[in-house]
Amino acid sequence: MVMGDLVLTDEEISPVMKRLIDDGFDITAIHNHLLRTSVPVFYMHISGYGDPVKLAQTVHAALALSKTPMSQPATPPPAPLDLDTAAIEKTLGFKGTANAGVYQFSVPRAEVISEGGMAIPPSMGTAIAINFQPTGSGKAAVTGDFVLLGSEVNPILKVLRHHGIEVTALHSHMIEDSPHLFFMHFWADDDAQKLAQGLRAALDLANVRHGS
Repeated sequence: MVMGDLVLTDEEISPVMKRLIDDGFDITAIHNHLLRTSVPVFYMHISGYGDPVKLAQTVHAALALSKTPMSQPATPPPAPLDLDTAAIEKTLGFKGTANAGVYQFSVPRAEVISEGGMAIPPSMGTAIAINFQPTGSGKAAVTGDFVLLGSEVNPILKVLRHHGIEVTALHSHMIEDSPHLFFMHFWADDDAQKLAQGLRAALDLANVRHGS
């Protein structure tokens, strides 16, 4: 099984989609994750089953119809993170990891999540994703998505907005998932600890797995 999302411009959506569906892939969602990006981009969520090499060949052929770089560019090592990551971890109650200048958190849900009868682990995109990118003077930009049950959506939306965190998108990423999940994307640029407190208040309303 392969699933994930391809990041595309509006002009790339149709040719990439055609290439995928010609080889039997399912398209499970098309939407934005952020607002006001310098280049508007959309996220095409995909799902496929079969031989892993053939699946990879199809994804490669589809991406070749976009301007997605097909090789990893050489980049200098990122500068040390200008964030009090220990304080952020203490506030959120979870451990994070540094990745290319961003401090990332992956918070799994407590439920067993399946798609089409197959168990989907957090690493396949069913975990809550929270990312901190330092913007100077103790501030950070935060983005990511909360993975939620329907009953959690509006309580968490209200908490995020109360703490000055913008909700930028709300949608599903899968079709036959059980329980059915909603993905709430967010954005803010403010004092890192203030944002961590708001995000913790939202996490406290979600059925997440602690101690992992």
